[in-house]
Amino acid sequence: MTDAATANGDDRDPEIELFVKAGIDGESIGNCPFSQRLFMILWLKGVVFNVTTVDLKRKPADLHNLAPGTHPPFLTFNGDVKTDVNKIEEFLEETLTPEKYPRLAAKHRESNTAGIDIFSKFSAYIKNTKQQSNAALERGLTKALKKLDDYLNTPLPEEIDTSTREDDDKVSRRKFLDGDELTLADCNLLPKLHVVKEQVAPLGI
Repeated sequence: MTDAATANGDDRDPEIELFVKAGIDGESIGNCPFSQRLFMILWLKGVVFNVTTVDLKRKPADLHNLAPGTHPPFLTFNGDVKTDVNKIEEFLEETLTPEKYPRLAAKHRESNTAGIDIFSKFSAYIKNTKQQSNAALERGLTKALKKLDDYLNTPLPEEIDTSTREDDDKVSRRKFLDGDELTLADCNLLPKLHVVKEQVAPLGI
């Protein structure tokens, strides 16, 4: 079966295998936000898929042959290897389409960029070895988190009801970035936020 057949309404499920980084034990799923991003997308699509964990210290020879020079995450879709996370996301959204699979793209463009710089700010902060830079990097991370918080608290256009008092519309009641349903924007951001939370919570930020 070809990818095009799936996109054109073929009722057969595609054969998908997701390869992700293994945890420190070499077997369980590791704490990799990019692996978790693809896992979330496939899970939300409701498609059947297999997961293979890859221990980077003992990467099997057959995986070297399958995706030479590539580290997880990557996947195979009906035997074809897909290696770029962003392109995989686009491919899955374009291929696994309604009516059989849900559409996951965010309705609001701003949702796709909300929190976009948090992980880079976090990485700069957590990897910093210069004490004199610590305070500035911490402020940068805190500012990025505050900006995300502001976006989440700002009502989306569809939440604003002109028939109610203005005060009632000041704070958004939505559950996720783009509304009450998870979207690709959440799949990108939530795994990164989890890593940030796990690392900075003990520091009291």
